[in-house]
Amino acid sequence: MITEPKIEFRDEQPYMAIRTQAALKDLRKVIPQLLTEVFAWLDKEGAPPAGAPFIRFNVIDMAAKSDIELGVPVPGALAGDGRVQAGALPAGRYASLIYTGNGIKANAALLDWAAKNGLVFDHWDTENGDAFRGRYESFLTGPDEEPDRSKWQTEVSIRLVD
Repeated sequence: MITEPKIEFRDEQPYMAIRTQAALKDLRKVIPQLLTEVFAWLDKEGAPPAGAPFIRFNVIDMAAKSDIELGVPVPGALAGDGRVQAGALPAGRYASLIYTGNGIKANAALLDWAAKNGLVFDHWDTENGDAFRGRYESFLTGPDEEPDRSKWQTEVSIRLVD
């Protein structure tokens, strides 16, 4: 299931994350591993999450490794420790939708909807793939709330050019 896409303005959102490079086929393993580390770090620091955990796509390379961050929103900026680093999702207009189940179809649906509506994403081409100023997927549900992966809900959000 995929919801109707929408556009909304979002304020800058500070977060703590681990940045890495991974092949898209390895994300099922990388996501839980790194988010577990980030949540453990937040717990040790006594810092409460301020939203759903997410994967941020800085550069997407479908053929090799993508530059990603696995993060958790926090109420305000914190000092990291080298492995866990502070970041911020930029303020701006975002196109987004929520999907249940298959993310490939949802991403394609959002990209197609934006193209049909003349929307331009805040991205550029690099030698390593497509770079984005603000593209991420927030994990609204996960294994703690719902053991059946096919019922997990995820929000895809991509920043638009101002």
